[in-house]
Amino acid sequence: MSGDGSQPSDTMAERSDDPTWKHELLLNANRWLVTAGLMVFVAVGLLFVSEFSPVSLRALMGEKEPVHTLFQALVTALITGVTLVVTINSLVLSQELGAVEDQRERLEGALDFRERVEASIDAPISPPEPASFVQAIIAASEERANDFREAVADSHDEEFEERVDDFVDNLTTHADSIRDDLGDAQFGTYDVVKAALDYNYSWKIFRARRIQNAHADSFTDETREAYDELLESLKLFGLAREHFKTLYFQWELINLSRAMMYVAVPALVVTISMLLFFDADAVSGTILGIDSVVWVVVLTSTVAVTPFLLLIAFVLRIATMAKRTLAIGPFILRDSSRGEEIDWE
Repeated sequence: MSGDGSQPSDTMAERSDDPTWKHELLLNANRWLVTAGLMVFVAVGLLFVSEFSPVSLRALMGEKEPVHTLFQALVTALITGVTLVVTINSLVLSQELGAVEDQRERLEGALDFRERVEASIDAPISPPEPASFVQAIIAASEERANDFREAVADSHDEEFEERVDDFVDNLTTHADSIRDDLGDAQFGTYDVVKAALDYNYSWKIFRARRIQNAHADSFTDETREAYDELLESLKLFGLAREHFKTLYFQWELINLSRAMMYVAVPALVVTISMLLFFDADAVSGTILGIDSVVWVVVLTSTVAVTPFLLLIAFVLRIATMAKRTLAIGPFILRDSSRGEEIDWE
């Protein structure tokens, strides 16, 4: 086990095999902009189909009632779908409710964790804001890494020193970058979670343990103490990241529920209006060479499905984050940009 192999890239986007545009769409893009993009896609798609359909919509409306049938189904789907989504979100968030004893255990667990972090960062009290809290842990891991390097500086094992130097250089450079990203981040936005996900602590734990395993004979008491403190700070970061990721999921589900309410009412008004007041005979002419009836039906249909497009936009981010962070600790569940096999023996 001479080398450390090819390590993953520093950011989650670089570690992913997905193209940049897909990563931006799934994670970084504003969810309202993604919803607007999906609305444009639906509208353009329907207009495209209407142009190449062998039968015109106006002709179909003279023989059948496709528009009435469509919007009747959309009214039912809107009421049922929005109710179901809000109910599911309420069940997910119901874990926030509980007896006093349950809340006491949660509070004690949170305070115990903060005390562990305060011991690791050598501070009398840890920052209350999530971004500053994560910054403090990352700064502690950077400081512990430098202590680890100093502890092995007098080692007679040159390979050991070289591997520690390379490991610490990578960790400190990456830590500085993440701390800068967290500087202006505000919880409730994706920025805090994004920066935390970019810090691949699990690989750093794996690499530190490999160094310890390969050079166990070169470890002194001082080296062992510095190594243990470094490992502890990385473990605490992993716990903090998972905690804030969970809080962010809950935050996003609340935002989704509110957003669904905002768009569902206008969509319901438009859908019911098409059932009660739309008369194809009152609409004449063409716009850009397309029958005005088609424009009305396409645009109102797009508005009617907006709640479901919004749901898709939010779930895309939540599901992508969940899939890419399923494992806690040094596990790799998918292909990443390492470029070669890991030498672990």
